[in-house]
Amino acid sequence: MRRLAVFAASVSLLFAAACSGSGGGDAAAGANSSSSAAASGPPAVVDDLKVSGEAGKKPEVTFPPGTPPAVSSAKTVKQGDGEAVKAGDNVVVNLTAFNWDGQQNALVGSTYDEGAPQMIKVADTLPKIINTAFQSAKVGDRFLAVVAIDSLSPEQLEQAKAQGTDKTASLYVVDVVGTSKAKAAKGDAVKLDVKGIGLENPGGDAAPKLTTKTDEPAPKDLVAKTVIKGSGPAVKSGQSVVVQYTGKIWGTDKEFDSSWAKGDPVMFQIGTGKVIKGWDEGLVGVPVGSRVVLAIPPKLGYGEQGQGEIKGTDTLVFVVDVLEAY
Repeated sequence: MRRLAVFAASVSLLFAAACSGSGGGDAAAGANSSSSAAASGPPAVVDDLKVSGEAGKKPEVTFPPGTPPAVSSAKTVKQGDGEAVKAGDNVVVNLTAFNWDGQQNALVGSTYDEGAPQMIKVADTLPKIINTAFQSAKVGDRFLAVVAIDSLSPEQLEQAKAQGTDKTASLYVVDVVGTSKAKAAKGDAVKLDVKGIGLENPGGDAAPKLTTKTDEPAPKDLVAKTVIKGSGPAVKSGQSVVVQYTGKIWGTDKEFDSSWAKGDPVMFQIGTGKVIKGWDEGLVGVPVGSRVVLAIPPKLGYGEQGQGEIKGTDTLVFVVDVLEAY
């Protein structure tokens, strides 16, 4: 079942996949993006890796001979000239991950293959070496980070031993695209003219207050109303957008999810079928910096099957702040 990408965890799935010890990918995938060497000799280090490819494109990695390192490390391979990244920042990145086992060195995944960057919060929830590397980076940098077994907790290490993956490491090639600073849409708000929906716009970085408790019949077609019009470029199909949002069910005022409540904006790709149709149809073309209210009938939401607490007959209502687009 397709779901809203904004409901996903903010930490990159590639970090989670490659740090899990599962390896991911396959030999063919790894060979397409890297040169492998059979394990022999002393453990390699990050300085032995060779990375090629243009900035802004998927990198190619040549792995050295020898067993993977047991100590985590990081290295900048291209310096940018943008602003410095700080702890707590939401950083937009392109990320390519490998399972460094000294044999296949398989590709786990890449945002370049997915066609859109991801946003990661620089925080202690990241592997320590990656958290530290981000805080030494600038926008425009490309850096390597090797997450080795010294980054695993005792429980993770025991699991890795049981799976036979305690002699591997994870390699990340990280391209720092930008930092996302905006917290809310700013500007003069017009009155929302949709019967059954109430919206308060407190201003500043405060969350708007959406009300959907009503006896009014839900609309049968998509309703998209801009209450704050941004001054940025129009969102294009295929771009990744940074948003704040609250979602409620028409008639009940029941909130089923909110990035505001979770404390941080989120990022997802729009116009490509990776989110529900109501988002794709309602947000493409919206100027960056806008606040938009969407009323989405089931046929453009989760359909007759619904999802979780959302029934197949529920009309969804979102207030969405479109903060940035990449």
